[in-house]
Amino acid sequence: MAWPIAEVARMSGVTARTLRHYDAIDLLSPAWIGDNGHRYYEERQLLRLQQVLVLRALGLGLPEIGRVLAAQVDELEALRGHHRRLLAERDRLDALAGTVARTITELEQSRKDGTDMISISRPENLFEGIRSAQCMKALHGFPELAGAVERHTEALSEAESEADERERTAQMIRLAELLAAGLPADADAVQAEIDTQYRTLARIRAATGEEYRAIGRTCVENEHWRAVYEAVAPGLAAYQRAAIEAYAATRLR
Repeated sequence: MAWPIAEVARMSGVTARTLRHYDAIDLLSPAWIGDNGHRYYEERQLLRLQQVLVLRALGLGLPEIGRVLAAQVDELEALRGHHRRLLAERDRLDALAGTVARTITELEQSRKDGTDMISISRPENLFEGIRSAQCMKALHGFPELAGAVERHTEALSEAESEADERERTAQMIRLAELLAAGLPADADAVQAEIDTQYRTLARIRAATGEEYRAIGRTCVENEHWRAVYEAVAPGLAAYQRAAIEAYAATRLR
């Protein structure tokens, strides 16, 4: 049985444009192309697409995925390997989600008490592997911004560092609440929150529009950033990126 590209796009959630791109880079070619020029995929191609999407979800880039798929010999053994990676990623996200859940509980309690301050026994657990300086190293091509954030972070005292992490946690939760309320990324309330985030960054170094867009993209493209956002709320990473894109387009031209 064969499925046209439109049906494969519908089933997988991948756009037809992306499928054509995968074909162009020799990552996933259709089983055959009809006389009308339409691409058709059979079961073997669907299995390969599944592997591509699994590896993408694990944070691999397309060139690395191509190398992994080219090196595999047995499809069943490859799937077992992907399954092991997914289980490891699940365990990591479960631990991360537990920490975020505790943070949300503490923040909710602090609001009931009439204060914005929260006390986290080990706030570094939430941002393990994605502290400010380490995060900024993911911004390839923007060394000045990354360097400024790294120098700022290294100069913070332990108390200042914990306060910084609490505020970043609170920002993520506030944005998640706006997402849950169904507000579009360019809504006034969302843009006001992004403005608060930008002003926090600007105290260290004002980012250009392109630098700020790069931060937004990194929220989705960097596996550690994305994992933290998604642990707070599914779809939050893409929501943050879209909100930053809207902010940069209107305020950082």
